[in-house]
Amino acid sequence: MLGKHVKKQWDRINRHLGNDIGIDLGTANTLVYMRGQGIVINEPSVVAVNQKTGQVVAVGVQAKEMLGRTPAHIVAVKPLVGGVVSDFEVTEELLAYLIRRAEMNSKKFLGPRVVVGVPSGITNVETRAVRDATKNNGARTVFIVEEPMAAAIGIRLPVNDPVGNMIVDIGGGTSDIAVISLGGIVRSKSLKIAGDKLNEDIISYVRGEFKMLIGEKTAESLKIAIGSVLPQGSTLEAMIKGRDLITGLPREVLVTDADVREAIALSIDNLIEAVKEVLETTPPEIVSDVMGRGLYLVGGGALIRGLPGLLAESLKIPVHQADDPMTAVARGAGIILEDFDTYKDVLIENEDELPPHS
Repeated sequence: MLGKHVKKQWDRINRHLGNDIGIDLGTANTLVYMRGQGIVINEPSVVAVNQKTGQVVAVGVQAKEMLGRTPAHIVAVKPLVGGVVSDFEVTEELLAYLIRRAEMNSKKFLGPRVVVGVPSGITNVETRAVRDATKNNGARTVFIVEEPMAAAIGIRLPVNDPVGNMIVDIGGGTSDIAVISLGGIVRSKSLKIAGDKLNEDIISYVRGEFKMLIGEKTAESLKIAIGSVLPQGSTLEAMIKGRDLITGLPREVLVTDADVREAIALSIDNLIEAVKEVLETTPPEIVSDVMGRGLYLVGGGALIRGLPGLLAESLKIPVHQADDPMTAVARGAGIILEDFDTYKDVLIENEDELPPHS
């Protein structure tokens, strides 16, 4: 009992000497939550590097503006591809920038205590890479939490109760599907059908249908502006500019929401099939909980028009779109930091503790 009291006092002292930071390290965007301040950073996960000198030229919004527009010696890199650290050094640079910026106004004596969200399908090697990259940038202690768990906590689902909760987190690089009960992930699946894949689908469709080449940024803008998976009340249209594949000259075409629907249809079908697979292997008692409580959609992909309706129709269960779905994981990391004793069991202390995934 005395030991517990001493630990609590020690934690309180540490809190005053160091910051608590939650990081949602996403393929598309990285969000940073700071204890007592809320979400302080929400920037694209892009780093621009000068290849001649090896120096970082820009990070975040500035670097994203450079995508597809850089001279030969400057490359804009996405250090995370498909939810995986593809470039360790650039990931370190990104984390260094984020931690430095978060602590800019409140530098404390000790390094920060950091909770980082990772996709549910992550391997031990990848988890260690994230942990090391964070530690190398001055973090005092690093805790890893799986993104679907963090998202569930972020939207205030009762994750520690003996009741089944289902969450689908559609991010930039990965979609995580998870069934959660009693503070643990019962079943999960991580697949690389997410925002980036839908952008690729749109690029391929425009190339095939309109014989025109467009960039990733244009495809993403199109998806956000008129993307839908079910017909909307009225036709949505957008003009896009690109390069004509036959003449090689600039050209613009009018694209409708029906075009985008057709472009992303196969990927959306595969996503729905993956959700069905997870439900099929979930214990019956938990399935009955999910049928009653419904499925919760988070992540940027949750904003695609008509997706909750299509999922509800296909799965025959209620589907809820979370409020502010893009910040759910970062908010969850923040709630874990605010109430550490309640949620400490959901964290992955060691790489060996990763739950099995299908």
